[in-house]
Amino acid sequence: MHFEEYRRYDALGLAALVRDGEVTSGELVEVALDRAHRTHAALNAVVQWQDDDARSRSRTALSGPFAGVPFLLKDLAQAQAGVVETAGSRAYRDARAAETDTVVQRWLDSGLVVIGRTAVPEFGAKGVTESDLFGPTRNPWDTSRSPGGSSGGSAAAVAAGVVPAAGANDGGGSIRIPAAYSGLVGLKPGRGVVPCGPRSSEYFHGGAVTGVLTRSVRDSAAMLDVLRGSDPAAPYVTPTLPEGHLSALDTTGPRLRIGMQSTSALCDAPDPEVVDALRRTRTLLVDLGHVVEDVPPPVDEEALARDFLLPWFVNVASEVAAIGSPRSADVELDTMVMAELGRRTTAVDHDAALARWHDHVRALSDFHRRFDLLLTPTTATPAPRIGELATSGLERLGARAALALRLGSVLARVGAVEAGVMRNLSVVPFTQAANLTGRPALSVPLFRTASGLPVGSHFVAPPGGETQLLRLARELEEAMPWFDVTPPNVG
Repeated sequence: MHFEEYRRYDALGLAALVRDGEVTSGELVEVALDRAHRTHAALNAVVQWQDDDARSRSRTALSGPFAGVPFLLKDLAQAQAGVVETAGSRAYRDARAAETDTVVQRWLDSGLVVIGRTAVPEFGAKGVTESDLFGPTRNPWDTSRSPGGSSGGSAAAVAAGVVPAAGANDGGGSIRIPAAYSGLVGLKPGRGVVPCGPRSSEYFHGGAVTGVLTRSVRDSAAMLDVLRGSDPAAPYVTPTLPEGHLSALDTTGPRLRIGMQSTSALCDAPDPEVVDALRRTRTLLVDLGHVVEDVPPPVDEEALARDFLLPWFVNVASEVAAIGSPRSADVELDTMVMAELGRRTTAVDHDAALARWHDHVRALSDFHRRFDLLLTPTTATPAPRIGELATSGLERLGARAALALRLGSVLARVGAVEAGVMRNLSVVPFTQAANLTGRPALSVPLFRTASGLPVGSHFVAPPGGETQLLRLARELEEAMPWFDVTPPNVG
């Protein structure tokens, strides 16, 4: 099989070819590995290579809905026993996982063949993938730009056709942001739908979840069928669905009432082409029979940003503390600044911020009493250029001095740090609400800018709304197909 033919199929399509004896898993793996290596210099998407393991597994008897299909794991919170998991940090560049995460085992049980691991920012703490350990990952639609983060390596690899789907996770938009920047389908499942065991019961107080990046809605649905369901480490049991998400796509969903938010308190003016894509999304939805109404932001976005960032900094501080002092010199400066802000946060303030998450839950709950879904842009701009969101030299100089002099309290008071963080959030102001409130959310690549960059349309559903999101996404996919719209060949 040649790459041009391989690229014409999604993961379920490739699995069908293997099942019908038209191609072997080994042939698919060779195409995927060749594509991964050919695009590596241009994209830097794959950072851990498992060529020999993949070839060996492809020769074994595999079963499941994705039997024989090549796949990539994200190099964060997707551990495979015996394989290095760096989390994008020099501190973990030689750290081999002691056990396999539940989600990874479920992917393996579905018959997938892991060919490697994809790039992430350190600890997944940024919306772009530009770690000191591996360098920047680039967007195949325009290699001067980022594919986003923190699932940036997975997004670049799927968009470039290395694999039809790849592992991802989302604690503030890390599935949906790279989906928007890279022209992919990105579903963030709701809280508790996908397990975090055995190493954890929940990530980021339930705000972070595991999923995938794909090119087709049916792949996203089938992958959720594979991942869904509690494990023994889960804090609560996920209800069993009467039907699978993939089979649910065979039924057309009801016409929906959708509230459309086009502005954000965190962003003075979204890019005009992003606004245009949102308007075109609205027109498409209305043409399909849905009702779309303009709405103000359903949550207090500035308060939500603060309530997101404070626990986020504390979480980063915990990550750095787990490394231990001998390896702390290997941690990036921006990470150390976030960790210092986290360490300076009192337990009372941290608890109060988490308690206020419920305020945002209630606000979205009130919204969903009136509307089936919330529609926003996924991001406020198309993909940023490499380095565009990096900390400036002056900011880095001040941060180094404050850390060296143990002036963490000064860091907490200096507006430059907050300004830098808010500058990054202003580019992606629409995604964090679904994380804090535990709602499922999805980005689909309906439109592109005049220069060809993808733009995401973002939908948020109430708890249990994954099927509703997937049905609507399938309807949009059929009305405005994107699967065969591919980026320039970077190989």
